Amino acid sequence: MSILALIPARGGSKGIPRKNLAPLAGQPLIAWTIAAALGSKNLSRVIVSTDDAEIAEVARQHGADVPFLRPPELAADESGALGVVLHALDWLAESAGEPPEYVLLLQPTSPLRATADIDAAIALAHARDADAVLGVCEAVPHPFLARRVDEAGVLTDFLPVDEKLVRRQDFPYAYVLNGAIYLNRCASLRTARTFQPPGALALIMPRERSLDIDTPHDLRLAEQLLTK
Repeated sequence: MSILALIPARGGSKGIPRKNLAPLAGQPLIAWTIAAALGSKNLSRVIVSTDDAEIAEVARQHGADVPFLRPPELAADESGALGVVLHALDWLAESAGEPPEYVLLLQPTSPLRATADIDAAIALAHARDADAVLGVCEAVPHPFLARRVDEAGVLTDFLPVDEKLVRRQDFPYAYVLNGAIYLNRCASLRTARTFQPPGALALIMPRERSLDIDTPHDLRLAEQLLTK
């Protein structure tokens, strides 16, 4: 099956200025995701979608394909990932003709994702003929530990919890999307207009490979993990 890896990397960012080019263990942040994608033999093409000429040049230097610059309206703070992916698929349909069967969205803010995670997601999609495989990791802290604070300052449970579940070891497993892997069948993505259609499968990843870079603290933590 043909699989397009799409790495979205706009020039603007709030938490970390020029985040996608921020230095991380001797490489720009985006380079880690490009390397993980290029390491897979299961991807037919690795494209970076960006509105920024400098990011485009850095991406090319690290081996990615940058065949177009994303239009400004798809690079604003409020721009969603779905529009970015569909724009790339439309561009490919017009320029290359044969569309890929799957698109793999790889956000550069997940630099610890490994090639093995990419290949595992593809293998799972192939084995189960899945419309979608999404990366998840264990939810920490557990949702049962969340609390509400009402207008009077009273603390109450956020979720109803069985009184028998007094030990954390007895809590059911809970997972959150980690943002590292979004593998979708293109036809399903166009129809459902969501990365998580009914029946989407989970690829459970370790928390140390699920770090999402959003703040300078996250960047420092990733630096420590990568240089260990």
